[in-house]
Amino acid sequence: MTDRVRALLIGAKGRMGRTIIDLAKTDPKIEITGQCDLGDPIEPAMKNCDVAIDFSSASAIEEVCSAAVNGRTALVIGTTGHSSGQRQLIEKTAQSLPIVFASNFSVGVNALFALTRRAAEILGEDFPAQITEIHHAKKKDAPSGTAKTLGEILKQAGKADVSIQSIREGDVVGDHTVIFLGTEERLELTHRAGSREIFARGSLRAAEWVVGKPAGLYSMQDVLGIVSTK
Repeated sequence: MTDRVRALLIGAKGRMGRTIIDLAKTDPKIEITGQCDLGDPIEPAMKNCDVAIDFSSASAIEEVCSAAVNGRTALVIGTTGHSSGQRQLIEKTAQSLPIVFASNFSVGVNALFALTRRAAEILGEDFPAQITEIHHAKKKDAPSGTAKTLGEILKQAGKADVSIQSIREGDVVGDHTVIFLGTEERLELTHRAGSREIFARGSLRAAEWVVGKPAGLYSMQDVLGIVSTK
């Protein structure tokens, strides 16, 4: 392996893909040595790479996982909207390869995950919770993967029937708010993304981290050393 981590970017022509390419140009630890997009064969592009970063679409996950297994290539999966069957495929693939699978690569959002869990534990059943998320009008999946993760965290903490309100408007990069509703008081935890660079920067950090790790399914919480939300 060279001094810099060699990465294949899948979904290179998308919004996130273009942002990752721009940031990688100034990152001394990683180099984008391969790119592919919709319709391009993935497996040939994965040769001579240490890790593949996937920001394409959920529909490509079968080909991505197959190519990674054949090439023994670590994965960073940033696509969302996977079906239960596709998630099971990712879990199965992680038995053979190290995979970072995250609904959000932002450091701040992953802090929000940890704070949401802690707040739910402190406030208890007297504070029902709800989630509001806002994204740009072109985002296809609703609720967002981040909102679903927040919902899973709240469920694990004992919160039942957590509603998620999804709003699609304008060019909003991503706003997420968790609201705890008590009697005559409320607590709100909010993260607002100012640009896609925060997600791109986190995905590059994950790609650098996952190379050389044992096979397994990792989260961004693992990358950052935060208590896992699993």
